[in-house]
Amino acid sequence: MATMESLIGLVNRIQRACTALGDYGGGDTAFSSLWDALPSVAVVGGQSSGKSSVLESIVGRDFLPRGSGIVTRRPLVLQLHKTEGRQEEYAEFGHMPRRRFTDFSLVRKEIQDETDRITGKSKQISPIPIHLSIYSPNVVNLTLIDLPGLTKVAVEGQPESIVEDIEKMVRTYVEKPNSIILAISPANQDIATSDAMKLAREVDPSGERTFGVLTKLDLMDKGTNALDVLEGRAYRLQHPWVGIVNRSQADINKNTDMIYARRREREYFATSPDYGHLASKMGSEYLAKLLSQHLESVIKAKIPGIISLINKGIDEMEAELDHLGRPIAIDAGAQLNTILELCRAFDKIFKEHLDGGRPGGDRIYGVFDLQLPAALRKLPFDKHLSLQNVRKLVSEADGYQPHLIAPEQGYRRLIEGSLNYFRGPAEASVDAVHFVLKELVRKSIGETEELKRFPTLQSALAAAAGEALEKFRDESKKTVIRLVEMESSYLTVDFFRKLPQEGEKMGPTPSPGDRRTSSADRRNPPGSDHGIPGPDRVNLSDPLVDRYAEAHFRRIGSNVSSYIGMVSDTLRSTIPKAVVYCQVKEAKQNLLSYFYMQIGRRELAELLYEDPSLMSRRQEIAKRLELYKAARDEIDAVAWVR
Repeated sequence: MATMESLIGLVNRIQRACTALGDYGGGDTAFSSLWDALPSVAVVGGQSSGKSSVLESIVGRDFLPRGSGIVTRRPLVLQLHKTEGRQEEYAEFGHMPRRRFTDFSLVRKEIQDETDRITGKSKQISPIPIHLSIYSPNVVNLTLIDLPGLTKVAVEGQPESIVEDIEKMVRTYVEKPNSIILAISPANQDIATSDAMKLAREVDPSGERTFGVLTKLDLMDKGTNALDVLEGRAYRLQHPWVGIVNRSQADINKNTDMIYARRREREYFATSPDYGHLASKMGSEYLAKLLSQHLESVIKAKIPGIISLINKGIDEMEAELDHLGRPIAIDAGAQLNTILELCRAFDKIFKEHLDGGRPGGDRIYGVFDLQLPAALRKLPFDKHLSLQNVRKLVSEADGYQPHLIAPEQGYRRLIEGSLNYFRGPAEASVDAVHFVLKELVRKSIGETEELKRFPTLQSALAAAAGEALEKFRDESKKTVIRLVEMESSYLTVDFFRKLPQEGEKMGPTPSPGDRRTSSADRRNPPGSDHGIPGPDRVNLSDPLVDRYAEAHFRRIGSNVSSYIGMVSDTLRSTIPKAVVYCQVKEAKQNLLSYFYMQIGRRELAELLYEDPSLMSRRQEIAKRLELYKAARDEIDAVAWVR
């Protein structure tokens, strides 16, 4: 069976650790709040309800700040630990774990000082709790959370919203289903007007979580008593009401010993004609035992749910750490290995874009299938092979002596001039693929989750990849230009050897008045992609036009156009091959080669620089994960009755 000490002590340790990590409920954390899941006793009461006196009576020590107005301005998590034998009483603060306080007047001062450290000297409040542990043989194992007293008006130096602010803070504690509400009301006031009971009824209408405490029974008007309340007739709760007799202000001023005050309280109830029959269930000592036993039973009942919450939190935090990435090792070897792993992750995604696993690679095919053919069709061959330009170039090539059979030099000039036009589409294809590859690099870096935490490495990878792509583009341009120049350097002779034979099949050369179309004209009708302008461009009825020369030059232009069409079809196939070989294939195989060569000259830690906010986030989650795992281990180590 789990002991009371082990269960309540376990919750105490987890609460302290939660506060150290900034988890003190209220739903401010990204993960499920472990603090909210832990059972606790929240002490609620209006100002001057005797709340502080009840707590001091339970502890048996005078240690809380006193004064007018709002004295408790931060939640005080009071953890009581029962010690064996005659060990000296002492106190420890969560924010000063290595210092023991044996003088409880110094405890009071430290509570006040620690409050001021957060809220300043003003009357402001703060939800950040103070943790105080008291070790004494005169206490029971119990955890109480002392909350600011409920008030109805703001005093001087407080904001007008202080009334709502206090109630909102108190509600964050008492609304939790695992919270036990200790509602303190003075007996010398009408219970119907009690701030504590009003709030308790709102958040716990069935009264299952509420313990009612009546203070100042000895200050009631003579001839009156609070039996209707204490016996549950005036205000029924699931748990019994407990009456308390606090020290008077005179006792406080005289520093009356708390142990003596407890004894006097017992005597009051034992000898009271009104409450004598309830004496065994009255007083601060009975209240402490009652709360301790109930808290233990609630903890036992809630342990499975707490374990479930812890396991869920561990899963969430490990997933978040995987998303953020684990901390980077300090040694250079591990850092280099990390960088290479990140590069491989990026390279894998980049290749998936090219190979079709992710979108984007199809745009390269679009360059070859759509942009390149469209650019070839738009080349100005009709202007270059117009009748006037053909006559001009052929005549200039002949010089002073006209050609005899075929104007070979004229043909070559016309063909070389036409082939020069292919440079533009060839280079444009290279640039278009280069743009696609650059865009895929950018997308791949953005899609590599592991890289997002390292902005410097992202920039270095992008720069190195961009430099590599520039080199691939330069080499690709040289290659496609070579393809064009190769077509110019050696013409396909067989194509032209067939031309006379085709001419013979057609019969004699047309006479000036003959409007029949040559075989070359039939291969390239007017309006075709590679043909020269049709006969409608020339007024054949013009007596100044030499009809024989015109037909001759038109045939030359048509033959050149057919040859250029053949070259165009060839380049349409070979340019994509060259571009893929020089750019796409190289990018797949050697995109990061330049980066790898540069690594040795770079500061590895600089490449693995992270956003400070991300590092802080990871550290916060790692600490919280450590807490959750330690809490799970502690719970597993505690045996309790199922």
